[in-house]
Amino acid sequence: MLTILHEIDFAVCPGEAVAIVGASGSGKSTLLGLLAGLDLPTRGRVLLAGQDLTQLDEDGRAALRGRELGFVFQSFHLLPMLTALENAMLPLELLGVANGTHDPRGLAETMLARVGLKERLGHYPKHLSGGEQQRVALARAFAVRPRLLLADEPTGNLDASTGRQVIDLMFEMNAEQGTTLILVTHDESLASRCGRVIRLENGCLSR
Repeated sequence: MLTILHEIDFAVCPGEAVAIVGASGSGKSTLLGLLAGLDLPTRGRVLLAGQDLTQLDEDGRAALRGRELGFVFQSFHLLPMLTALENAMLPLELLGVANGTHDPRGLAETMLARVGLKERLGHYPKHLSGGEQQRVALARAFAVRPRLLLADEPTGNLDASTGRQVIDLMFEMNAEQGTTLILVTHDESLASRCGRVIRLENGCLSR
């Protein structure tokens, strides 16, 4: 049996910004998948918002993710057949936020305007630059006002200048919403913007 992570034990406080750093193959993305309940550990527990993910079935974990988590990935993960607006609306619609003042379209439009894409609502991902696609991903992630934002190498597919702009925006929005942030990166300068850095080496925490 291949052991990817072992003896991992840490807690993240509400509102905290934590960077997880390590070389390729150190287990960063695996750890992020466990924190999101996308994977389950062979032993141990993962607690999210007071709930043990290992005690929930797949549907239960998916429901908890929808309520509590926002995601920003290196590869954007926008649906190509949906416009920027429709991509940003998607998590809101999955949550069933469609009554009274909780209007998915209105909330998505507000978030896209916040990231500077007010004039690009009807554009499909293939007509957006990499930086614009990542801004759509930020709008989508923050639209549900998540308690926890998981960001996996969010500037990995962007040039240095665009990456800085996107990261500045991510930290601004994170502060505005008081979101807890866990950021996976190999970029030490980016990690230093977080309040705490957790280092992984060969699947273990490096103190």
